[in-house]
Amino acid sequence: MARQYFGTDGVRGVVGERLTGDLVERLGKAAALWCGRGRIFVGRDTRTSGLELEDAFARGIASAGGSAVLAGVLPTPAVALLALDLGAVISASHNPPEYNGVKLFDRDGRKLTDDAEEEIEALLDGPAPGGGEIDHVEVASDSYLEHVLDRFGTDLTGLRIAVDCANGSYAGLAPQAFEQLGAEVTEIGNDQDGTNINVGCGATDLGLLAETVRGGGLDLGIAFDGDGDRMLAVDERGEPVDGDQILAVLALDLEVQGVAVTTMTNLGFHRLMEERGIRVVVTDVGDRYVLEALRGEGLLLGGEQSGHLIWLDGHVTGDGLVAGLLICRALHGHALSDVVAVMPRFPQVVRNLPRPGRGPLSGELLAAVEDVNAELDGTGRVLVRPSGTEPVVRVLAEAETPEIAERLCARIAALATRELG
Repeated sequence: MARQYFGTDGVRGVVGERLTGDLVERLGKAAALWCGRGRIFVGRDTRTSGLELEDAFARGIASAGGSAVLAGVLPTPAVALLALDLGAVISASHNPPEYNGVKLFDRDGRKLTDDAEEEIEALLDGPAPGGGEIDHVEVASDSYLEHVLDRFGTDLTGLRIAVDCANGSYAGLAPQAFEQLGAEVTEIGNDQDGTNINVGCGATDLGLLAETVRGGGLDLGIAFDGDGDRMLAVDERGEPVDGDQILAVLALDLEVQGVAVTTMTNLGFHRLMEERGIRVVVTDVGDRYVLEALRGEGLLLGGEQSGHLIWLDGHVTGDGLVAGLLICRALHGHALSDVVAVMPRFPQVVRNLPRPGRGPLSGELLAAVEDVNAELDGTGRVLVRPSGTEPVVRVLAEAETPEIAERLCARIAALATRELG
């Protein structure tokens, strides 16, 4: 049975429309039933709707006889690390404030498989025997920060850095981490009010971060998304540094034998890894699939262009703060622009085409994409895929020049638009 509610990264939607309090309560109940009425550790991001949905999810857990342990505002990677029988995050990650959602992790901090999510959906209308409980904890963020600094921290004395918390879960927490390691920190996106998460700041909008770095003559800027599982950067000139570039630097600095990436990863990354003899495993888009590949292949490092960056030596999932600390360590006294120059980047053009509903793309459209890729013969590529988190189809074109990439994208977008109606 295909999943009705779960997408690439949990259940997500506009609050009051696709995502309702009733659905979230039923998800809490189903999750508790699925894990044997155990203890579920729950965190949330800073959205106004988070408190109400956290309460609904906790009621659902208790109605099934489970125990909800509520930690309040907490980054997603912290919930993964601190998961009990399950971990749950009330968050819509990088989406705008009107969205919210539910992500689930197993007792080992792993995102659930498609099969597990289907099993949970099958329990949405299951029994609610009651008898559960709801508890609160106050020290979860302290435990998380201590683990991250002990395991991944290095001396950052002399580094001048802007930290953009996206008015989200890392507000206050991430600047504190960099300051404790000796960096001089300029904070932005650190004034959360429930309505401004990811708005004009954070990993989805690097403009303010770039302006802050340039205006202050800083060494670099680091930006997180609203729930802290993504991290992107800008160099000392304010130029954006994406997940592919960060991953390339980390692969070389950490001297790994292999990495896992997605179909969206830049061709320049693949060429660099080939030159350095580093094996690359390619997965579908979504950090959960990268994680599955890492564990299946026995690798430690992986990520996505969007900023999901995963280092499993001492962690269980992708972590924006850890990625930020690792890229700072990888500078070794050099400018970020010089460090990321090791990876040649193919120009990419991406278009998001509105699409009602869900489901697979047509065979005719996919065949047309295959034909174009055959014509390119390795000098570029096109990719068409439905988003797992938004009602759009993404069209990506990559080529040796921006002009060719633009023409390719326009060609495929026109085909896709006709197919989508």
